[in-house]
Amino acid sequence: MARKKSTTKKSTAKTKKPLQIPSFKLNRLQQVILGSALMVFSLLLLFSFTSFLFTGAQDQSIIEELGGRSVVTQNWISQLGAWLGHVFIYKGFGIPAFSIAIMTFISGIYLFASGDDAFSLSRKRISNLWFWGLLLMLWFSVTLGFFHKSNALLGGKVGYELNDFLQDYLGLIGAVLVMVFIAIVYLVLRLKLTPEIISAYFSKKAGEVKEEFDGIASTDEESEWEKATVEGSSLEDETVTEEPINLSGNDMEVTVPEEEIIPEPVLKKTVAPKDEDDIGMDIEPTQEEEEVDNKASKLVEDFGEFDPTLELSNFQFPPIDLLKDYTKGKTITINEEELQANKDRIVETLKNYKIGIAKISATIGPTVTLYEIVPEAGIRISKIKNLEDDIALSLAALGIRIIAPIPGKGTIGIEVPNQNPSIVSMRSVIASPKFQNAEMELPIAFGKNISNETFVVDLAKMPHLLMAGATGQGKSVGLNAILTSLLYSKHPAEVKFVLVDPKKVELTLFNKIERHYLAKLPDSEEAIITDNSKVINTLNSLCIEMDQRYDILKDAMCRNLKEYNAKFKARKLNPANGHKFLPYIVLVVDEFADLIMTAGKEVETPIARLAQLARAIGIHLIIATQRPSVNVITGMIKANFPARISFRVMQKVDSRTILDSGGADQLIGRGDMLYTAGNELIRIQCAFVDTPEVEKITDFIGGQKAYPDAHLLPEYVGEDGGTSLDNNIDDRDAKFKEAAEIIVVAQQGSASLLQRKLKLGYNRAGRIIDQLEAAGIVGGFEGSKARQVLIPDLASLEVFLNEESNK
Repeated sequence: MARKKSTTKKSTAKTKKPLQIPSFKLNRLQQVILGSALMVFSLLLLFSFTSFLFTGAQDQSIIEELGGRSVVTQNWISQLGAWLGHVFIYKGFGIPAFSIAIMTFISGIYLFASGDDAFSLSRKRISNLWFWGLLLMLWFSVTLGFFHKSNALLGGKVGYELNDFLQDYLGLIGAVLVMVFIAIVYLVLRLKLTPEIISAYFSKKAGEVKEEFDGIASTDEESEWEKATVEGSSLEDETVTEEPINLSGNDMEVTVPEEEIIPEPVLKKTVAPKDEDDIGMDIEPTQEEEEVDNKASKLVEDFGEFDPTLELSNFQFPPIDLLKDYTKGKTITINEEELQANKDRIVETLKNYKIGIAKISATIGPTVTLYEIVPEAGIRISKIKNLEDDIALSLAALGIRIIAPIPGKGTIGIEVPNQNPSIVSMRSVIASPKFQNAEMELPIAFGKNISNETFVVDLAKMPHLLMAGATGQGKSVGLNAILTSLLYSKHPAEVKFVLVDPKKVELTLFNKIERHYLAKLPDSEEAIITDNSKVINTLNSLCIEMDQRYDILKDAMCRNLKEYNAKFKARKLNPANGHKFLPYIVLVVDEFADLIMTAGKEVETPIARLAQLARAIGIHLIIATQRPSVNVITGMIKANFPARISFRVMQKVDSRTILDSGGADQLIGRGDMLYTAGNELIRIQCAFVDTPEVEKITDFIGGQKAYPDAHLLPEYVGEDGGTSLDNNIDDRDAKFKEAAEIIVVAQQGSASLLQRKLKLGYNRAGRIIDQLEAAGIVGGFEGSKARQVLIPDLASLEVFLNEESNK
């Protein structure tokens, strides 16, 4: 579950940014140079130390004179070698100092031979190597210090002094016990050796020796048998005869040797035929398979699981104090006189129509009270359902809704609005345990239900959401509640938003978190899409992203995004093969009806494709509209949006269009909504989050360290791109020839390649691709695939351009 951070500290107008520690990272060239330097230095140490073991005594007399050019040493590395050996072996750790040379060489070869991300990925591994290596070197140095008098080079001066220090305070026995304890700690923590593992190892070895011995013995017995046969011996006492033995039943027989009974689990049982026309049947024995211990991979042991939040490791979730508490700790109350009066009117109205009531109870919600009725025996439910308008008239209330019957309860519900409704604040639902402890991929806190319980759902399981409601009934506040829920629960590395706002004013506040949470097309100036013509490109780009993700999941052999990311975090997928951590993408469309009016099928088709296919790869759609008519919310779209929300609508037909049932026309507005995920309707009071609260949240997030740019979606060029250009040489771009050479060398015709190589903007790169197509160098547009390059090599390109210029 993602981190959720809530604190009671008062927020100030200006948020103090946390201290950012610059990360130290080397590029590939610097890695090769550093790795080479470490390997060379390790070899110097190795030759110096080895030579010092033989020549150290001869060079000891001139060690103080090192530095002059006239000084001659016997060490293989001359004065430097004599000094290194004297410092690390004689004055240092003795023979265990060789481990320094070994660890230096391993560090160098790792940096030299690894890929671009080796330095950042190897820091933990190299630090572990040096920590345990130095500890082991120190242990051996102190241990060899026991024998310092016989040979001073064994443990060096450091080992001797530490050994002497331990014996002064602990004595010989105490020093030995301390060294044994340190050795046990090393074996357990570093090598993961426990008594059980050691016992199992020796038991396995003993079993192998026994099997080998039994094999030799059986070979000897076979030799005796063969010898006796050759000599004509009958060996009657050793002859094995086979006879059928009846086991537990008249129709099942097993053939086994008379003298040697085979254990039952490996027997093949035979069911004898019951008559002449019946066929016998062999039953193969059932054997249990061995369980495989699914241990973590070596990479996980060395580095731990991959952390997608590492780049923004200091990111802080917005504190809960940024949200306003409208209730200020008050509980929902209702006037007892109002409660009793409503009950009496309901009973009286039903009595007038000769409908008796056996029992009635009330559940008080934030805006609506639910009266549950148990009618007397023999009363038809439809008779009560038809009295909806009469009950509303008697109560003089707006928004009476009858639920006949309530699913799973066997009662009839009558929802009556409270005269003094309570506001459900976003703060109260975000702070609730149901949201804070929700183990969901994309938790959304909508508000509170009629029992005053926080209602939390998982967008990843919906998997898409359709919202409708008349103007001013709370639809935009509902979208803000959804986005706020995700901002309070998911790290920027885990979820990205694609925001479409034809109104141009509803979602503009989220521009401040562009480089944290938003996704956009390459070379797009603004992440929030307000131009309807750009929506088509964005939707088609998401379709390309969807297809690419499916290819990645297919290669990784995963069924959905959750499995894939878990596998990637466990370091079971190689980034060199194109694998990477994939965030969830949430597409939010604030006014879908306007898009359908202006673009029609060009919008409906990619929306339908995404709704049908995008669930498994983590792309989820939230579409809102104030006009839920059948020409806006078509059957193709409705079929793929099982989760739906309706705020108050003006007509029953609109309620049936969005919910497939009535009731939305009886809501009271101001955030009162009905939610369904394909089963029952749930009445919820949507949490209220005002514009100033959203502004505070986006300011808090936007003031923190962000990614260099918004999350970039795949490039998409319209089908008519580049097909209507004339092949006019004079109108070609100045970088036309250079671009043609790049395309021919790479044999890949795409605008994104030109953007990277020539550092061009998206529009200019697209125009050059159009000119290359008009000239006949690249082929036509092929959707998500790169264009075909029609020129095979640079020589052919040169000939082609010369012929073209001579025309």
